[in-house]
Formats: sequence, structure tokens, C-alpha cells
Amino acid sequence: MSDPSPLLAFRAGLLTRFAADAALVALLGGVRLYDEPPRGAVPVYALFGEAEIRDDSVDGAGRHRHRHEVAVIAKPGSVRTALDAAARMAALLAQPDMPLQGCRLVTLRVSALKAGRDERTGEARATLTVEAVTEAL
Repeated sequence: MSDPSPLLAFRAGLLTRFAADAALVALLGGVRLYDEPPRGAVPVYALFGEAEIRDDSVDGAGRHRHRHEVAVIAKPGSVRTALDAAARMAALLAQPDMPLQGCRLVTLRVSALKAGRDERTGEARATLTVEAVTEAL
């Protein structure tokens, strides 16, 4: 079986990092980080958002520059709940030792955190933008 793409490996690393933290699991009511909004799910939960990787190879080393968004969705009028969970995620990402399958993490940082509201549903939203560089093993 081949190694996953760097994008999938990075997402799996995020999921593993977040699932291992009892405080974040308590804020989300479980390990609730999805690719798509789950049918019938009640907030608070998180979604993988937009993601992009670009070739960043240097001197023959296969590297990728990542930009990923993770959105925390909360009930209408509850932006604090979303921000608390997003802030916990950001704190967890300050720890650079995240094992990944098929690649290693070179750099990792949260470059932005924004809060907003879904105009259609009124749900509160906090979105982290995570940037990283990975190198193929």
C-alpha cells in the first residue's frame, strides 16, 4: 500500500493531534472533525475546509507547502464556544512534533483565526488557517 498524499497525511495528523486532547474533545463533545457537515449533527463540531498544497522542493528534497482551514461550527449566538475550541486547536498546533505518514513536518503555524456567522443558518463559526511545510521521507 502506498503512502497517502501529503494533504491526506497532514489531515490525518491534525485529526490524531486533536483527538488525543481531552480538553478539545470536551469542547467538541467528542472527536467531531469532519470532511463534510454531518447530516443532523448538532454543533459544536469542526470541519476540514479549503486546503491547498504546493510543490516546495529544495535541492532534490520533495517538499510541500500546505495551507489548510479548519472551521469550528457552533450554535447561533455562541461564537465564544467556537472560539474556545479554535483557540484550543491553535494551542495544540504550537507543538511542532506531529508524526505524519510518508512525510515529516518541517514547519507548522497557525497564521490566522477569524470569527463569523453563517448568514443562512446563523451558526457561529471560527476558522483557523494552518500553514505547514512537509518533506517526503
